[in-house]
Formats: sequence, C-alpha cells, structure tokens
Amino acid sequence: MESEKKQNTAFSQFKLVQPKPVRLQQEQLIQTSYLSDKERLPLVIRPVARGLASMELDLVEWAKSNQTFLESELSKHGALLFRDFAVSSPAEFEQFALALCPDLYAENGEHVPADVGSGNLYTPVFYAPEKKLLWHNENSFNSTWPMKILFFCAQPAAKGGETPIVDSRSVFERIDPHIREQFMQKGIMYIRNCGEGLGLSWQKVFRTEMKEEVERYCQKESIDFEWKGEDHLRTRLIRPAVLKHPQTGEWVWWNQATHWHPSCLDKDVRTALLTLFSEEDVPRNCFYGDGSPIEDETIAAICQAYQEVEVSFPWKQGDILMLDNMLAAHARNPYEGPRKLYVSMGDMCTLNDPSSLRAKGG
Repeated sequence: MESEKKQNTAFSQFKLVQPKPVRLQQEQLIQTSYLSDKERLPLVIRPVARGLASMELDLVEWAKSNQTFLESELSKHGALLFRDFAVSSPAEFEQFALALCPDLYAENGEHVPADVGSGNLYTPVFYAPEKKLLWHNENSFNSTWPMKILFFCAQPAAKGGETPIVDSRSVFERIDPHIREQFMQKGIMYIRNCGEGLGLSWQKVFRTEMKEEVERYCQKESIDFEWKGEDHLRTRLIRPAVLKHPQTGEWVWWNQATHWHPSCLDKDVRTALLTLFSEEDVPRNCFYGDGSPIEDETIAAICQAYQEVEVSFPWKQGDILMLDNMLAAHARNPYEGPRKLYVSMGDMCTLNDPSSLRAKGG
C-alpha cells in the first residue's frame, strides 16, 4: 500500500512537469537541394521535420525567423522554390508573402488584381494559352519595380504552363559584347499606345479615371506623354537596358526588349499590325534610347541567350516560387487545361533620377 502511494505521488509530480518546446536548428527543419546536378537555380527548400512533430512546419513562422538565411540564399541563387509545405490557399500564400515583404505592392497596372485575399494578390498577365510569354523582369521598364516577386501554384495545368526562369547575370554575360555595349550606351526607349482598341486602356495601366492624375504621374516619372485622341494615350520613356544589382553589385540584363519588340510577335500578327499602324502606333514597341530601331537579328540573339540558360520545371500544387526580380527573369510556357497561379510582389526599388538614364546603364 505504501509502495502504491509513493508511485501515485511520483506520477502526480510527473504530470505537473510542463512540456518544453523542442527547439530544432534550422537545418533540422528544412532541407535544400537543386532540381538537377546541372542547375543552381532555383534552390529548392523542403520541410523535413514532419516526423518530429504532430503538426506540419509553419512556413510563415519559419520564414519570419529565418529572413537572414532566405535573403542570403536569394542573393546567391536568384530564385527559391518552396515545395511540399502545407500551403493550400491564396490567403496562406498572402501571409507568407507579407512575412517577407510587409509592404506588398498593390498598384501594378500590368496585372489584374485577384478576387481573393486583401488586395495584395494578382493573377498572371493574360496571354494566349497556346503561346509562350517571353522572358522579362517585372516592371523593368519603369523607374520603380519590385525586388521580390512570388508565385503560388493553386492548380497546375494539365499540360505545360511552367514558369521558366533565367539568371539575369548569365544573360548579361552571354549576350554578344557589341550588342551589350550598344544597349549600355544608348539605353532603351519604350513606346506605348493605350486605348481605342490598342492594348490595355490607360485607365487600367494607370489605375485611375482622371487624365490629370496620369499626367502628374508621367511628369514625376520622366515619361513623355501625348493624348492622340479622346481615349488614346501615347507614352514614351527611356530606361537603362542593364543595371547593377544594389546588393550584390553584379551587372544584370534589365529590360523588356523581348516583350515589346514586334519581331517577337508571330509573323502574321506583326504583318497585320504594321499594315494597320505605323511603328509608333502599335500597342507596344521599343527602340534604342536614341530612337534608332533595334534590329530583328539583335532581338533574335538576345532571345537565344535567354533560351540557353532557361530553367523550367513542372509546377506542383502548393509550390511557391520566390524570385529576386533583378537577378532572375521569368516567362510562361504554353499550356492546356485550367491553370491557376497567384502573384505577389514587394520590396520596392526606385531609380534615383529617371531623367538621367539615357546612356548610363546604371
């Protein structure tokens, strides 16, 4: 009886001991790898602690606690792929994005806001599913751009629909030195026509119904503008074609020539457009910064440089891809079937003086 009493007392004391949280080291919670032995982007980050706890690793809390690690790896690789985490909804993705970019950018007129979350998510730019959307760095034609852009795969396409990525440092190095020098000296001029059936309306691009607000914005950003009709706005801006990354100091190829130049359109589309419009009246076009035309063969050589270093992988549901927007460009492959991705961006960077960009290349 005395023995049983002692056992009960010991057991009672044991029950009073509060469980202590197991503090696992970062390397015990996640593992890193590459998609293949040949590639160094993206760096793939996966959880490994599932067997050590009853609940999945909380990606949002982990990201908050490991921002230095993530920033360091992002600067090295340019792209991080978070795979096999328990992220199942746009709302959870938004919380993850906010953990890394507390001030998400919600004023991007190039994207349509998603009808989920709290206004910080976009849908990808619409482009015909049967066509490839070529490589670009987000908002590289503007004087302000996001340093981080994140993609969340809610539903991968039945076929295709990958988001190819490219190291912008490698593109800079691969481009023929003569071509590179031309762009570094001259910069690049982007001409856009909005409204009256020409591409996006100026209201969507500038996110306002007030012409006065458009004009104030253009003046502030050193954008030449001209109202060609009641609803036809033409803008002209000169930007650098290359820049140095503000943290790493590395040169990166930094422009949207492959998005804006008519030679990147299907031949029949280009012919039809130039039959109807002059070079300056098509929805989008680009020239060297001095106004001279960029040769078709030059654009073809740039596309080849992108193609040679492109990395593509199939999306998995729940994947999150985070890019350093200056170190890595992205594209979109043709696809079949429903495809649902969400986009978020932040950590904004601004050129000091847009009016001084003509021939400096950063």
